Amino acid sequence: MPEQATERSRPTLEAIAHEASVSLSTVSKVLNGRPGVSPKTRARVETLLQEMRYAKRGTDDERGGLVELITEQPASDWSVEMIRGVERVAREAGFVLGLSALGDDYRPNDDWITGVLSRRPLAVILQFSNLTSEHRRQLTARNIPFVVMDPAGEPPADVPSVGATNWAGGVAATRHLVELGHRRIAAISGPPGLWCSRARIAGYQSALGEAGITIDSSMMGIGGFNRRDGEREARKLLGRDDRPTAIVCGNDMQAFGVITAAFALGLDVPGDVSVVGFDDVPASLLARPPLTTVHQPLQEMAEMATRMALRLRGGGTQPTRVELATSLVIRESTSEPRD
Repeated sequence: MPEQATERSRPTLEAIAHEASVSLSTVSKVLNGRPGVSPKTRARVETLLQEMRYAKRGTDDERGGLVELITEQPASDWSVEMIRGVERVAREAGFVLGLSALGDDYRPNDDWITGVLSRRPLAVILQFSNLTSEHRRQLTARNIPFVVMDPAGEPPADVPSVGATNWAGGVAATRHLVELGHRRIAAISGPPGLWCSRARIAGYQSALGEAGITIDSSMMGIGGFNRRDGEREARKLLGRDDRPTAIVCGNDMQAFGVITAAFALGLDVPGDVSVVGFDDVPASLLARPPLTTVHQPLQEMAEMATRMALRLRGGGTQPTRVELATSLVIRESTSEPRD
């Protein structure tokens, strides 16, 4: 096994090529994720890159280096809060922020990993993402630390991640409505493939059970984390003869759609239907009425994820799973039921 490189004696591509008994161009192809290398050779070179701790930049010239954030939709209120958190920590450390859009499948594809290997960021922060084992291996081999924020599914034990207490938030939102006297409480879940969606709806169900309220699956809608799906599901729920007197939403954007649907149907919020969101994005305070919601510390999550990734790059150790506390923020979109 090759000796570990020190700060004074960093391995060169030539040294790795010599150790692997391949050409310099072959090492370059592996390093940048390009095709034209057999799987056996690629695995051998990647192992050497990891063992010899090859890094394209040295610590003396890392200022101005790239910290890359992979986000679902950069323009969404949720993502904007995350961007602010990552950018703040990156800027304080003398680095710059790079953005990549993930899209709706929550899984970076091979084009993304090829681009990352070419850009050689100092660290990668991913929103929701499910990294494949191959992607994790490629990043690790090149000394590119990564942290997942609000992971889409339960990450492997060795994948560092930062999330929030989604189940507790779902409990708090539903319990608040129960304490106001609501018994017909509906819910609109986010995408079922996301861990946070399942945790929030599980919290809702737990709070109903705690209150002795029968869980009615017909009172649970499913949609994307957007206003359009919130409005669509709310129209179904509020069009029932036994319409709910309160709705717990998967996020604030869904809640805004619920309020729009309620007003379109001639219903008052909160007089006819109380609405609770999740996230506490800035727009929730400006809603009419101002939205009762579960505060998720989005910027703090992003800041912690970025610090974790940068410490990992420096050789530090971090807990693999961190959850920050959520809290209920009561505003004007909830009240006692009229009936």
